[in-house]
Amino acid sequence: MAGANGAMARAIDFDVIGDRAGSDRGNEANPERLPGYLQCVPYARKVSGVNIRGDAWTWWSQAENRYARGSRPRVGAIMAFRPYGKMQLGHVAAVSRIIDSRTVLLKHANWSPINGRRGQVEDDVMAVDSSPANDWSEVRVWFDPIQGLGSTRWPLAGFIYNKPPGRNQHMLPRGGFGSDPIGEIIAAYSVR
Repeated sequence: MAGANGAMARAIDFDVIGDRAGSDRGNEANPERLPGYLQCVPYARKVSGVNIRGDAWTWWSQAENRYARGSRPRVGAIMAFRPYGKMQLGHVAAVSRIIDSRTVLLKHANWSPINGRRGQVEDDVMAVDSSPANDWSEVRVWFDPIQGLGSTRWPLAGFIYNKPPGRNQHMLPRGGFGSDPIGEIIAAYSVR
C-alpha cells in the first residue's frame, strides 16, 4: 500500500505461541518472537532499543534522567504521543526516516486496523508536523483505512533518544516542549 512520498504501509503478522497478546512480557519459549496482536509499547521497545515498560503515556516521564529527550525527530527516536480523545493510554512509535523538516516515517503497532484487524505493525508510514509553530508538538499520522493522513492533530510529549542524557543537555520541562527552540538546538548538538 503506497502512501505519499512512496511510503509503504504493510501489515506484518506474528504468530502467537502461548503469550498473552499485548503483554509486556516476552514469550518464554522464544523471547525474540512478537505476539500476533501487538500493542505499540513492546514493538516500539523492540525496534528502538529504548527499554521502558508500562503504558505509552508514561514513557515521557520515565525517560527523564534515563534517556535523552527533545523536541526534534531523529532516526531511531521514540515519538511519544500524549493521551488524546479515545487514545487514553497514549502511543509510542519509532522514527524510521526523516523526509524533511516536517515529515518523518514511523514504525509502529496497533494504530490502523489493517484488513479489519487491530494490533498490526505498520512500517515506514508518514507522520507530518501539524503544529502551528512548526515545533513537533502535534502531528497527523497515516491511517490505513483511508489511505492517507488522518485529520486528527495528535499531541506529542516529544522524542526519546536511545542514549543517556548528556551532562550539559537542557532537559525539557515536564510538560514537554520548551519555549527556547534555539536553546534546544544548541543543547542537542552539544551532547554529541
